[in-house]
Amino acid sequence: MKTILKILLTGLAVLILAYVLPGVAVESYWAAVIVAIVLALLRLIVKPILVVLTFPITVVTLGLFLLVINAVIILMADYFIDGFAVKNIWWALAFSLLLSFLQSILFSILKKEN
Repeated sequence: MKTILKILLTGLAVLILAYVLPGVAVESYWAAVIVAIVLALLRLIVKPILVVLTFPITVVTLGLFLLVINAVIILMADYFIDGFAVKNIWWALAFSLLLSFLQSILFSILKKEN
């Protein structure tokens, strides 16, 4: 139940960010929920592979390359989902940073309820 609530809150965060950022577009709330599901799957499957493959450059950049990996995952979600569009990697980077920030706020509200 908690996982479903987290996905719905992430969908809300995606919808808010699409409204705020001009380089990101989402057609509807349900498209935002699908974006949340696809992002969760990509972070679960693809991100560990990318982290291992880019470990040397991540060490050299003191971990900042992980931000680029997150932006690439956002662009991959853009490729797979028709109702979600990101203009370029810079908007994907901004979207990724703000999404992480909003998720931390929304998920902390969940923890306070228990």
